[in-house]
Amino acid sequence: MPVMLSPADTATRRVPDAPVVRASGRSAFCRAAGLSLAALARLLAGASVRWIASQPDTCQRVYFANHTSHLDALIVWSSLPQPVREVTRPVAAKDYWTRGIVRRWLAQEVFDAILIDRTDIKVHQSPVDMMLREAGTTHSLIVFPEGSRSVTGEIGEFKSGLYYLAKKRADIELVPVHIDNLNRVLPRGEFLPVPLLSCISFGPPLWLERGEPKLDFLARARQAVLALKE
Repeated sequence: MPVMLSPADTATRRVPDAPVVRASGRSAFCRAAGLSLAALARLLAGASVRWIASQPDTCQRVYFANHTSHLDALIVWSSLPQPVREVTRPVAAKDYWTRGIVRRWLAQEVFDAILIDRTDIKVHQSPVDMMLREAGTTHSLIVFPEGSRSVTGEIGEFKSGLYYLAKKRADIELVPVHIDNLNRVLPRGEFLPVPLLSCISFGPPLWLERGEPKLDFLARARQAVLALKE
């Protein structure tokens, strides 16, 4: 799920909006589909999951990971225990995940993804403001601060969105995630995944330090993801 995290229009702190409440929530069928897809994703990717100096929790978090494949968000989401998945929403590019009935259904009804319209972000609210509004005070997020998938497998520089998320919601835990080998499961340009062993590592939470410059924070966050590769 490619995600574009652009800078927020303003860096001022704000009081969190109320959670976005859906009248009916996901149907039993969609919940069952989510469980099945999570199991299938783990089977295809052979994903082993490590929690390093952290534990799964339903508290509000932002999981930020390196980006190598269209399967990234699904694999991170499926690596979480079911109670945590229920309150965790991937952030995805609207132009990709509304292309076709099946993708749209998966994104909106199964993953409950927050879809970012990258062509309209300067006309209306910033992506960061939209993510925080949709997350409210309940939901966690899965984001990819590089903004686009890596071709080489190297972790690129992080865009500013993660910094503004941390600045506007200092109470939310930021949990680094490293995805290893998944680019070989679904290489760029390929449609069908190839079963292969991959590893998903969750690291200790971090927060924006008082007065910490944006570039310093983004470098520290990127290093936290890189450290999980070792």
